[in-house]
Amino acid sequence: MKTLIRLDILSTQNTRHGDNKVSARESSKAALKTPKGTRDYHPDQMAVREQVFDVIKSCFKRHGAVTIDTPVFELKETLLGKYGEDSKLIYDLADQGGEQLSLRYDLTVPFARYVAMNKLKNIKRYHIARVYRRDNPAMTKGRYREFYQCDFDIAGDYDPLLPDAECVKIMTEILTDLPLGDFVVKINHRRLLDGIFAACGVPHEKFRPVCSAVDKLDKLEWKDVRKEMVDVKGLDGTAADRIGHYVQRRGSRELVEELLQDDCLTSQPAAKQGLEEMRELLKYCEVFGVLDKVVFDISLARGLDYYTGIIYEALLTGSPEEMSAVKTGETIGVGSVVGGGRYDELVGMFDPNNKPVPCVGFSVGIERIFSVVETKYQSQLSSKPRAVETDVLVASGQQNLLSERMKICNELWANKIKAEMFHRLNPKLLNQFQYCEEQRIPYIAIIGQEELTQGSVKLRETFTRKEVLIARENFIAEVQRRLAEN
Repeated sequence: MKTLIRLDILSTQNTRHGDNKVSARESSKAALKTPKGTRDYHPDQMAVREQVFDVIKSCFKRHGAVTIDTPVFELKETLLGKYGEDSKLIYDLADQGGEQLSLRYDLTVPFARYVAMNKLKNIKRYHIARVYRRDNPAMTKGRYREFYQCDFDIAGDYDPLLPDAECVKIMTEILTDLPLGDFVVKINHRRLLDGIFAACGVPHEKFRPVCSAVDKLDKLEWKDVRKEMVDVKGLDGTAADRIGHYVQRRGSRELVEELLQDDCLTSQPAAKQGLEEMRELLKYCEVFGVLDKVVFDISLARGLDYYTGIIYEALLTGSPEEMSAVKTGETIGVGSVVGGGRYDELVGMFDPNNKPVPCVGFSVGIERIFSVVETKYQSQLSSKPRAVETDVLVASGQQNLLSERMKICNELWANKIKAEMFHRLNPKLLNQFQYCEEQRIPYIAIIGQEELTQGSVKLRETFTRKEVLIARENFIAEVQRRLAEN
């Protein structure tokens, strides 16, 4: 009887285990999707991304930058208090061994921690890595919870505005080198904004909340921003109206000179300093040949708390068709694609002696740029980067020539030529030709019994379909010559 009972229990356990298997299979089928705010990238999309990354890295290196890497998570205390209202978007991790950790929100704060921890006095660095934000994702606007940032920063005590001007120059080079169309770089100064707020009667404790409201002028009309200032931030309506007189203005050097004649404004030391530095920056931008791409926009605020001086943001200004990516019937709108500024006090927050290291830099919004570049390539397929970078496919249409194909591949690889072959004993020649056309592989090396007898290889140009016999001993040199010419 005991045996029977034991068998019944085992049977029940097996049945339940089997049910669990079925349940697990069903669950796994239902869960086959990426988490909200994330996405996969297919090979052709990754080819475009890598090309964009290469353009950006090349520009950073051209200006003498080195690269670093930092952990994907930081101590929670490292990140808190650095992002203003956006601190609520930080991803906190479960307690692991007594440390309170959070996923990095951006690459700037970890960089400041890195500079302070390593006691660096100066560094010009770039960093390309993923960051995480517990935001409400809008895939149709290029806003994700996991995404790449491409950061460039100059840390060190240099003569005023020279690093800032080089940052503007680098931004324009990147946006010019990528197929993005027209763009504009908006610039402003945090000290100028503080001076405007003081001149307009804003209490000091409301500077940052009001600044956060002003930062929404690129998305909202002034009446809506004013309403937030008064109804949400608790600002006096008269002060809000005075702010509106300034923050709705934009221009260039002439606007700076006009504001320098505003006695009410220049009576505030912060505003006067901001305007004088803006004048100097625009002078350097002219020397660098980028003044025509720059607009002095007083509405630009950049919501993050750590900015202390010049701030900037780049936006694409092409047609609506150029500025959106159409996918499965949805339109992906693109906002700012580069943003940054000066943050002279952030490193000092991590130093035991509160010793500051002046810093200025920017971050490239790679996901938004990628959306635009990918769309442009949809109408220009011939210029789209290849996902498969193979230069030569080694092919045969006859049987029992696997070893010969392998030998030719081996020779090509030994000479650093990108080559591949079908992993079939006897592949069909037509399938091999079709693969080369689909993947835009420029050359096909064909080996057959006739070529073996003659000691040659037939080289076929995929797109012209021209064929030429090449002596086996000259084959590698001929392929190298043709690739060098193209």
